[in-house]
Amino acid sequence: MKFGAHVSAAGGVFNAPVNASQIGCEVFQLFSRSPRGGPAPVLTKEIVAKFKSAMKANNQAEANIHAPYYINLCSENNKIRFGSISILKEELARASALGVKYVMTHLGSAHELSRDEAVKKVAESVSKILENYKGSAMFLLENAAGSGNIMGDKFEELSVIIKAVPSASRQRIGVCLDTCHAFASGYDLRDKKTIDQTLAKFDKVVGLKYLKLIHANDSKTEFNSHRDRHEHIGQGKIGLAGFKALVNHPKLKNVNLIVETNDDGWGPAGDIKILKKLRGK
Repeated sequence: MKFGAHVSAAGGVFNAPVNASQIGCEVFQLFSRSPRGGPAPVLTKEIVAKFKSAMKANNQAEANIHAPYYINLCSENNKIRFGSISILKEELARASALGVKYVMTHLGSAHELSRDEAVKKVAESVSKILENYKGSAMFLLENAAGSGNIMGDKFEELSVIIKAVPSASRQRIGVCLDTCHAFASGYDLRDKKTIDQTLAKFDKVVGLKYLKLIHANDSKTEFNSHRDRHEHIGQGKIGLAGFKALVNHPKLKNVNLIVETNDDGWGPAGDIKILKKLRGK
């Protein structure tokens, strides 16, 4: 298990490994394009080479791309839904060119659709994204906190989506589990016992073989709050005992952790230091 954070790629993706190294990352996450909109910066051969060189020079074992925030794979507006599919196809191609391991995405909001209708649309969208995809990067679905009508807060929904993907494409899909989102949507993670129970539930419903990455975020809000409010490690409602058990869980030893907390003085660098101190204890 390695630790890292979401880091800036301002000025070019090749700056991300440098920024990651400076805060103690062993692995990291970045946006390859603006998360708010607009065209993606072109990845020339020179930029790709510079990124790969920076990965080695800064001792970064792995990079991951987070998709833009505006993705909605179950929108009733086809311009939005098919636009989201197109963007995610692009991100997988960009990730494969850079040698990035995973691309993870939020699934979007059902709005006025029933949950069943929305899950079906998401599953269709994911299948289209992976149709004829031959790249090296894996596509990850991120769980949600359960606020509003956002999709993917329950393991059952993630399972239905994965199982709906044609078997030929299923080896290219996985799950990124956000601890804050899971806690907010009713999966307890406060100690070893509850983590064992949550992982057992995930294994039964989805399958631990699909758990590829963890977003390690404490929660500002109470258990089952359905609110997505990230907090620094040990300073929230999950607490240090939960992260200690998570970091040292035998079933997660090959799953890396990415911190997504604010750079507010303590910052992700402080969270990474805590995770490193917990490792092996």
